[in-house]
Amino acid sequence: MPPPDRPSPEIAALERRLREALPADRARLRARLRGLSRKPKGASGQILDRIEHDIDVSAALWERRRGSVPRIDYPHDLPVSQKRDEIAAAIRDHQVVVVCGETGSGKTTQLPKICLDLGRGVDRTIGHTQPRRIAARSVAARIAEELRTPLGGVVGYKVRFGDQSSPESLIKLMTDGILLAETQGDRNLNQYDTIIIDEAHERSLNIDFLLGYLKRLLPKRPDLKVIITSATIDPQRFSEHFGEHDVPAPIVEVSGRTYPVEMRYRPLVDPSAVSEETLGLYQGVAAAIDECSAHGPGDILVFMPGEREIRETAETLRRKFLGDSTVEVLPLYARLSPADQLRVFKPHTGRRVIVATNVAETSLTVPGIRYVVDPGTARISLAAPLQGAGFGDRGDLAGECNQRAGRCGRLGPGVCVRLYSEDFKGRDEYTPPRSREPGECRAADGGG
Repeated sequence: MPPPDRPSPEIAALERRLREALPADRARLRARLRGLSRKPKGASGQILDRIEHDIDVSAALWERRRGSVPRIDYPHDLPVSQKRDEIAAAIRDHQVVVVCGETGSGKTTQLPKICLDLGRGVDRTIGHTQPRRIAARSVAARIAEELRTPLGGVVGYKVRFGDQSSPESLIKLMTDGILLAETQGDRNLNQYDTIIIDEAHERSLNIDFLLGYLKRLLPKRPDLKVIITSATIDPQRFSEHFGEHDVPAPIVEVSGRTYPVEMRYRPLVDPSAVSEETLGLYQGVAAAIDECSAHGPGDILVFMPGEREIRETAETLRRKFLGDSTVEVLPLYARLSPADQLRVFKPHTGRRVIVATNVAETSLTVPGIRYVVDPGTARISLAAPLQGAGFGDRGDLAGECNQRAGRCGRLGPGVCVRLYSEDFKGRDEYTPPRSREPGECRAADGGG
C-alpha cells in the first residue's frame, strides 16, 4: 500500500498560519488547502497565493474587530441593568440561557451589550433576531446610538431588501427569516458565536424551525451560546427543551419598568352583526380616543390586526380630526417605508395617535404613549395540516392583552381602553407551537 500523500511545505506552512485567521474563516480556508491535492500541479502555486492573501485579509479583519470594541455602559434605570451580573454569569457558565423579561425591562437592547462585555462578538458575530424588519432596523439603530458608533459599523442589521452590516460588525440584527436562510450556506452558523432569539413567544414557523435547528446544532458547536428571550413566554418549556442530561437550561427573570395602568372595558355594542362589525369597530375606536382625550394630555396607541384595518382606521381618524392641527394620526406597520416608520419616533407637539399592528406590542417601544386602545384581535397565520397557509383574526392571548396595556405605563400612570369584556382571562396564556385548529398559529408580521 502506497504511503499517504504528505502536504508540501508550503501547504503545511499555510495550515499553521490558519490560527491567525478569523475563527469563522478557518474551516473554509482549511478545506481549500486540503483540496489542492486534486488540482493540477501548475495551478497549485496560484491557488496557494490566493489562499495566503485571504489569510492575510482575514487576519487584518480580526485585528480591526479586536480594536473596534467600544466602551460599554448600561442605563441605570433599566431593570435588566440591575441583573446584568447574573445574566452574564449564566451566559458564561451555560450554553443556553432563557431570559424572561416584562415590557420595559431593556432586555432587547442590553443583552447584546452584555455579550459584548463578556468578550463575545469579536472572534465571531453576535446574531440577534427579531420577528419583524422594522424591529430589526430600529433596535440596531438604538444599540448603535447607545454604543456611540455609526449604524452599519460595530452594530449592523440585515433584513429582506436591506443590508446595513459589514464584515466588521460585532452585533448583527436580523429577522428570523434571514438567519434561517443563512443556514443554507453556513450550516454550522460558523460566523456567529452567540445567537439571541428575541420575541420567541411569536412561535412563527421561522422561529420554531430555528429553535429545532439550534437544538441539533449545539452539540456540534460547543462554543456557540444561545439566548432565548421574550416578554410573554412560557420559560419552563423552553428551558426543558434546551436542557442537557435532564438538567433544564437556566432561567433569568427580569422585572418590567411600568407605572400603574387603569383598565377600562368598553365592549362593542353589536360585534355579532357581520355587516356592521367593521363599522362598529371603528366607531368604538373613535369613542375610546374621545375618552382618552378627555382624560388628559399624552399620545394614544391604537392596536389593529393588519395593514388594511390600520389604513381604514387612520383614514377614519383623519376625517374625525380634520381641521384640528393639534392631532396627528400616524400608521405603523411592516410594509411602510423606513422613513414613514421613523416618523413615530420623532419629537412633536400636540397629540399623536399611532395606529399599529402588534409590532408595537413588544418589538418596539413607541415614545410618549400614555393611552392604549386595544380591540382585542390580532392577525394570525393559518397553518392547519392539509389546509395550506393563510391569514385570519383571533382574539389576543391573555399575555398579549397585558403586554399591550403595559405600553402606556412607561412614562407614568396610563389608561388602557379595551374594546372587549373582562372575560379575556379565559384565553390561552401563550401562543401554541402549532395550530390545533385552523387559525391558532401566530403570524410573523413582516417576515424576513
